[in-house]
Amino acid sequence: MMRRWAAAAVTGAIAVALVGCGPAPWNAPGETPDAAPTTPRTTAPPPVPNDLSGGSTERQVTAGAVAASLNYWSDLSMDRWTATALKPVSLSLATTVTPDDGQRVYLQKATMIAVPGNAQGDLGPLAPTSDQSATNPGYLVLSPYSYSQTFYVEEVPAEATFVTLRFTYDFLVQTTPTSNEYAKQTGTDSLTVAIAPSGE
Repeated sequence: MMRRWAAAAVTGAIAVALVGCGPAPWNAPGETPDAAPTTPRTTAPPPVPNDLSGGSTERQVTAGAVAASLNYWSDLSMDRWTATALKPVSLSLATTVTPDDGQRVYLQKATMIAVPGNAQGDLGPLAPTSDQSATNPGYLVLSPYSYSQTFYVEEVPAEATFVTLRFTYDFLVQTTPTSNEYAKQTGTDSLTVAIAPSGE
């Protein structure tokens, strides 16, 4: 009888001891032994496109019967294309005409409009700059003759991360090789150039 009472007492003591210990660590709510600490994810902003990142770029522009081969470049290195800098953009072009019956092609006017922007959108265009030919009917640009000019992008808003350069070219094409009548053809092109941080 005493042995049975002693065994029951020991069993009860063990049960009380286990109850007093609380839930096992592996059963604790909200805890998983294999869970790794998590770090918040950050989304990197997309890279800003830059058509002059290689130093220059070539384009082909078609305006009716006129095909223009263009080359753009800047003598100012891209790391100095800051918001406050005066940023030069140079271009050269030469044209061909189809069908080529001997008529000439002239550039009457070249215009650039710079539009600064960032990831949220355009920040408003700057004043357009133009090169209007002082001679009539214009600059002869039929290959092998070519046209070269440098335009300048002035100060842009500090929040701009790029600037889009929109070019318009107004050509005059002789209707016949000996004619004093011309057909007007207009070509357009655009470049995107990154604005470098000012370093301030």
